[in-house]
Amino acid sequence: MTIIHWPLDERPREKLLNKGAKSLSDAELVAIFLRTGRHGKTAVDIARELLNDFGGLRALLEGTVHSICQKPGVGKAKYAMLSAALELGRRHQEAGLKVGEKLSHSQMTKRFLAARLSHYSHEVFACLYLDNHNRMIAFKELFHGTLTEANVYPREVVKSGLLHNAAKVILAHNHPSGNPIPSQSDQEMTQLLKQALALVDIKLIDHIIIGGDHTSFAETGLL
Repeated sequence: MTIIHWPLDERPREKLLNKGAKSLSDAELVAIFLRTGRHGKTAVDIARELLNDFGGLRALLEGTVHSICQKPGVGKAKYAMLSAALELGRRHQEAGLKVGEKLSHSQMTKRFLAARLSHYSHEVFACLYLDNHNRMIAFKELFHGTLTEANVYPREVVKSGLLHNAAKVILAHNHPSGNPIPSQSDQEMTQLLKQALALVDIKLIDHIIIGGDHTSFAETGLL
């Protein structure tokens, strides 16, 4: 039976319009972007198969064009729809923090950093530069590494901070494994950067690790 023959309150698009997007399952949301199924399979069926094959929504949306398009019932047009949906969500999160805007609470900062860093399959180290009033000056990705680590050079962090005339800085990096717990090397590197930045009067106010959840060094007493 095709989706068009389903009861109205069970069809993903109608369900979204009547009950809101939060009422839909992951498979139903993906099905809206797939739009159509294939012989013997509805868009919801294909969405469920994709989620099962990739191991979840995040892994699916981070899949390559080749890995997704090789699945039955999915072509480049459907991949483009999914990719566009992911980018829209990312830009929506990024729009919550703009240059010159004051950071009013840590959740705002975490959402912004998650939108920028959580999609990477390798470690990325970045800095969020602020003025004396906690207003954003710039966000810069400084180092890209492997699945488990990124080499960080204090001289480059300090140099970038001076270039942006920053008074304060928030460090950030992602853990592709999803585990946001800081490693011993994370803690040692943070203290080293704190000392190096202090030499040029730049205050390190936090280091946030982006994973399945997010860890703030300042909130956990590690800074």
